Amino acid sequence: MNPTEADFVRTNYWMRLAGTGALGLLALFLLIATIYVFQSFRYIGSGVSASNTVTVSGDGEVLAVPDTATFSVTIQETDKEVKPAQDRASKKSNDIIAYLTSQGIDKDDIQTSEYSIYPQYKYSNAVCSSGYCPPSTQTLSGYQVSMTLTVKVRDTEKAGDLLSGVGSRGASQVSGLSFTIDDEAALQLQARGKAIDKAKERAEELADQLGVRLVRVVQFSENNGPIYYAYGRGGAAMDAIETKAALPPSPEIPVGQNKITSNVTITYEIR
Repeated sequence: MNPTEADFVRTNYWMRLAGTGALGLLALFLLIATIYVFQSFRYIGSGVSASNTVTVSGDGEVLAVPDTATFSVTIQETDKEVKPAQDRASKKSNDIIAYLTSQGIDKDDIQTSEYSIYPQYKYSNAVCSSGYCPPSTQTLSGYQVSMTLTVKVRDTEKAGDLLSGVGSRGASQVSGLSFTIDDEAALQLQARGKAIDKAKERAEELADQLGVRLVRVVQFSENNGPIYYAYGRGGAAMDAIETKAALPPSPEIPVGQNKITSNVTITYEIR
């Protein structure tokens, strides 16, 4: 074999080897792509739309004792001029805030949620004459300054004493008492877990009765229900305190329990 023929054989060999390698890489690529496509079918709502499905629902609830109380304090002052009314309202507000902080309420939990100044008018009707009654007239008599503080109490046992305390320090009205849970998201997660478990159990029972097999979840939805308040003996006890009358002793305010609910709907592909 002369050198020219040897070079041709070697060249032909390496070309065949390169072609085989390229085919091998192509086959490996197609295999990986196929595996990825099949794996993607496992995700909710992905892949080919399922034609045979069953839909089940489940609900879950969690009861928890509220750990936070919230109420509003309104202060109103009226004067012929704005400034005197503002000064008196500010003094009462400062006294109330000082009292709340002395009782362990953090300043970050006291917020001015409303502040307004309203003009006050006196209306008078003119005397009718010869069947004609002139329109009534209005005269500016002063201004009313109104401000509302929203207070968050993280020790619910103090709520009754605080309501009486702010009322005795010049508040015009104390209202809107409600009990909530600070970390409600964690409880919502628990309620959702219970709802999903119940839906899964129903799906498995249904599949067994139908003689089919659950393949994958193709659709999921959740409807978070409202929070229900289950008060203890005595109910919510107080919606508002009018401080113009003599204040009673600190009210006993049962906290009760809050119920957090979740309702889920799951659709399964079946075979």
